[in-house]
Amino acid sequence: MAPMADIFGLDTLVAQMVLALGAALLIGNGYALLVARRGVRPKGAQGELRTSRAVFLTVIGAVMAWWGLGSLLTS
Repeated sequence: MAPMADIFGLDTLVAQMVLALGAALLIGNGYALLVARRGVRPKGAQGELRTSRAVFLTVIGAVMAWWGLGSLLTS
């Protein structure tokens, strides 16, 4: 009988989820920084962009995406 992780592919699923979440953080916050640099504001947006938080989340997203990709390639 195969272990439960092999039946459902949980090791691959977790790596894919880490890669997807990291890529979403990287792309979303990177786009927000790019749009803010151009001076464009979304319709109905109130307040200013918190640049330090966006940069922090972009870096965290890059690390997560790199980790997820590495986990997929080595498994």
